[in-house]
Amino acid sequence: MDALNLAAARLRNLLQSGLLVAGMGALLGYLAWILGGPFLSLLAIVLALGTWVATPLLSPTLVLRIFGGRPIAPAASPQLYAIVEALAERAGLGTLPRLYYVPSDVMNAFAVGDRDHSVVALSDGLLRRLSLEELAGVLAHEVSHISNHDLRVMSFADLIERFTRLLSLLGQLLLLISLPLLLFSDYRIDWLAIAVLIFAPSINALGRLALSRNREFNADLEAARLLGRPEPLARALAKMERFQGRVLERFIGPGERLPDPSLLRTHPPTEERIRRLLALTERPQHPPLVPGAWERSPGLLASAPLRPRWHRNGLWY
Repeated sequence: MDALNLAAARLRNLLQSGLLVAGMGALLGYLAWILGGPFLSLLAIVLALGTWVATPLLSPTLVLRIFGGRPIAPAASPQLYAIVEALAERAGLGTLPRLYYVPSDVMNAFAVGDRDHSVVALSDGLLRRLSLEELAGVLAHEVSHISNHDLRVMSFADLIERFTRLLSLLGQLLLLISLPLLLFSDYRIDWLAIAVLIFAPSINALGRLALSRNREFNADLEAARLLGRPEPLARALAKMERFQGRVLERFIGPGERLPDPSLLRTHPPTEERIRRLLALTERPQHPPLVPGAWERSPGLLASAPLRPRWHRNGLWY
């Protein structure tokens, strides 16, 4: 794999993420300055940083309980755990992420926790439809999120957005109370401050979504580095896109797809993710994670008693 291109892409994504987080924090500070001057501005930023440091991430076990997940024992799928162990070693993780099974027909995977206490959840639909090599690509993507502290970064961005919404609501209430005084006095209205009060939450929400997309691109590139080649993850993304598209067509008609509001997406377009992955020059840096076993199915849940169920709201879970 072209190390120079990969390093340049990682640096670009890192700079973009840093600028987005800094911009969101600056907007929060400016909003607090409007409401209470430099003291409130400094207090808001200190509170945001302090809350991020002092508040641990949600317990992975609690989060997985919400989704009806259950742990996958190493004896149930030694191949998957061998892959995760190799990926964790290459990513420099001191603790092996645990695997969980989520009884959902939707092809999905997600990571919860931090570098020292993490869980990677795999849905039933994902385990049944992807090959072992494609699952390795998905696992590499999630391990990359864990090793790059993406879960904490996104939690911090969400925290800044919540603080911004709270201050904006407080400012708009104060503005509403003071409106008669502003209208019937000679006080000069600061329209820029009013615009910030109104639009700051939306701007920071868009910043958080852009940050999420950027971290997804970075996790894709990091997964390609961990695997030594980008094709497994690219094939997994293409298969997931095809399947999810067929699910959408059941609701909105064959051959039709929902519009793509790029500003409101938490993930980048799949086509762009695949294009960036395949643009990396293939120079394998690591041997296969499970030599000679790529074509075999993980065979994990062929007789699993926990099956996806149909809820009255019309969604699988």
